[in-house]
Amino acid sequence: MTGIAARARYDRIGRGYRERRRADPRIERQIRTALGDAATVVNIGAGAGSYEPTDRFVVAVEPSETMLAQRPLGAAPVVRGVAEALPLPDGSFDASLATFTVHHWSDVRAGLAEMRRVARRHVVLTFDYEICGEFWAWRDYFPDTTEIEAARAPLVEVIASSLDAGRVEVVPVPWDCTDGFGAAYWRRPEAYLDPTVRASISSLAEMAPARIADGVERLRADLESGAWARRNAELLTLDEADFGYRLIVAG
Repeated sequence: MTGIAARARYDRIGRGYRERRRADPRIERQIRTALGDAATVVNIGAGAGSYEPTDRFVVAVEPSETMLAQRPLGAAPVVRGVAEALPLPDGSFDASLATFTVHHWSDVRAGLAEMRRVARRHVVLTFDYEICGEFWAWRDYFPDTTEIEAARAPLVEVIASSLDAGRVEVVPVPWDCTDGFGAAYWRRPEAYLDPTVRASISSLAEMAPARIADGVERLRADLESGAWARRNAELLTLDEADFGYRLIVAG
């Protein structure tokens, strides 16, 4: 996250991120593999520190006081700053890392250019909002999330092209994912009835309360009647699924 707007947003909605947005070990392994042999990493839009490597030297960059307050003891040192103007020298890190943050940047191309300026390798965890828009929770109960993300999230192709990425990897979401991002609870639908879960998903946290209440009541009714299970029976047979999350690797 970055920029004045994102800082204000996460000072408001980011209070529960340490509890709800815990790194999933399977996704974490995929990110660490992508970082390769990088001995030094700058974690841009670092938030509470999810997916921050502990086996190499890391410096975090984060603007939100609320997010900084949730970083655990012993976490990497933090520089207050925004992605569009990193307060770091040219080529000062082996790799730059950005997880679930690019869609909050006020100037995506400037932020990506800064990633290239300060490091030789780049790893970005993001999502394809067109694929994510087909996720049952957004499609059937909270459709405003798709509009919210379409208005702010850059295309995966734009990020990959700007970084001259060598590959774009699918990031499967396990059914018991420990990181509570948007589609994390795809096989645990009752989780979306919990306001603390919704508060840690930025697109839900930004929806109008009346629209959220409507979606929650329709989901609750479908769970009680069995309509949700009938409509999504195929998902209940899967251990992981692709909901549009992507890992972009460059350098």
